[in-house]
Amino acid sequence: MKTSIPTNPPTPTHYRGTVIALHWIMFGLLIAVFASIELRVLFEKGTEPREMIKTVHFMLGLVVLALVLLRAANRVLSPQPKPAHIPGGPWIKGMAQLAHIGLYAVMIGMPLLGWLSLSAAGKPIPFLGFELPALMVPDKDLSKQIKGLHETLGVASYWLIGLHITAALGHQWILKDKLIERMSLRHLRSA
Repeated sequence: MKTSIPTNPPTPTHYRGTVIALHWIMFGLLIAVFASIELRVLFEKGTEPREMIKTVHFMLGLVVLALVLLRAANRVLSPQPKPAHIPGGPWIKGMAQLAHIGLYAVMIGMPLLGWLSLSAAGKPIPFLGFELPALMVPDKDLSKQIKGLHETLGVASYWLIGLHITAALGHQWILKDKLIERMSLRHLRSA
């Protein structure tokens, strides 16, 4: 009688379909979040179109918050592909990890700061036809400070996202190490 020894499943070479789908959905959402706030300047302050586009910005930001929390949980609970070989030594790998932590921090922190800013300003927090509860009592001065931090992190977000995209494209076209393949939409079909 032959017995088999249980083995660990092989380490995947790419991310699971749910992780890939969330990555690209969030990419599209982040474009929409940033576009909505940048496009508000096309409309005069206090006008209905400007207020509508700001509301879209608030709601999309909250969707990003919900999805990034789901994504973080999924990432912790899902098997991860083998760590990528990143040339240049441990400091480069450390910088890559720091950039990913920064991206998650921004995707969590920005919507929370927006929610706090609206709360401190005493404004409603609209979300898909509902009004979310305020996270703090109104405080106009604090609202301005939080809004300033939110805007500063917004600028930092552009840089972090740009760095992330530049690194991914550098892996694809300069290093030609197929790192970007791990997050390819092609794997959604096999998921």
